[in-house]
Amino acid sequence: MKRILVIDDELGVRKSFVLALEDMACIVDTAESGKKGIEMEKADPYHLIFLDLRMPGMNGVETLRALKKVDKTVLVYIVTAFHKEFFTGLKEAMADGIDFELLKKPIGLDQIQMVVKSVLEGPVAC
Repeated sequence: MKRILVIDDELGVRKSFVLALEDMACIVDTAESGKKGIEMEKADPYHLIFLDLRMPGMNGVETLRALKKVDKTVLVYIVTAFHKEFFTGLKEAMADGIDFELLKKPIGLDQIQMVVKSVLEGPVAC
């Protein structure tokens, strides 16, 4: 079964992802910080990670870099309303060969489901 991790410091955002994906045949875990998300990825790798940029402590760009050190092939979708603020850091990550996708908040339940289906459908459909 495909595994998805949502890293966001806002409980409401984490809950909305769980709600959006509850009817899909996936395991959805959440982390309230970049540090916790990295620990979870190290312990048991995920197929897809949704990541917020603006978080206390370790921000999303720092978390992205650390996640890609753990597994450079993991698919990461950055979900944020503040991408302009992090533009330089994201541009530098791209220049370093770190790949990711960018989704702008607010993101609806239908959009979450569409991304998961399009990314994870394959031999073992989600």
